[in-house]
Amino acid sequence: MDSPAAVIIDYDAGNLRSVQRACAQVGLQAQISAEPEVVRRAERVIFPGVGAAGSAMRSLRRNGMDVALRETIAAGVPVLGICLGLQISFDYSEENDTRTLALLDGCVRRFSFDRSDLKIPHMGWNEVRVVEAHPLLAGIEPGDEFYFVHGYYPEPENSRNVYAITAYESEFPSAVGQGNYFATQFHPEKSGRVGLRLLEKFAGWDGLC
Repeated sequence: MDSPAAVIIDYDAGNLRSVQRACAQVGLQAQISAEPEVVRRAERVIFPGVGAAGSAMRSLRRNGMDVALRETIAAGVPVLGICLGLQISFDYSEENDTRTLALLDGCVRRFSFDRSDLKIPHMGWNEVRVVEAHPLLAGIEPGDEFYFVHGYYPEPENSRNVYAITAYESEFPSAVGQGNYFATQFHPEKSGRVGLRLLEKFAGWDGLC
């Protein structure tokens, strides 16, 4: 059986069709699948999501998709996490008091502000500032904005895993990665030209930094 060019993991966390359409716009044919064996055969994998950490982890564990994802990353396959995909990549999330995938060391915290003008979730366009070069972030200029929708933010243990940051009262990591795994807190599929450019680079990425 042929390996699919890209697989978008379906774990009942929404947002899949918009990711698939954005991939098609950059020439990446992506199949949506909830089957771990399909993910294991993929040439590259996209791990998107919107929703809550607790229900997402229950869904991933139900059919062994958590194991398939870890095996895929261990095999060197390029993997892109998006939004909730990024958040459940760490060891722990404060959302639903959830033990998550432990692909990266660290945790995910809930935003908490004293200022009434800062709303939770953080929603809308915001600048992404590259702090460490990465093939998927090549070409991003100061002032380039991406689209965010999230009430929690990542707190990696290792600063070497942080590739970009964004300010919402204080700065938080908005792109993280390690080896052939890269993840964004923002939604490239909803971010217009700059988001499509990131997906286009992912379509040709060999998983190396």
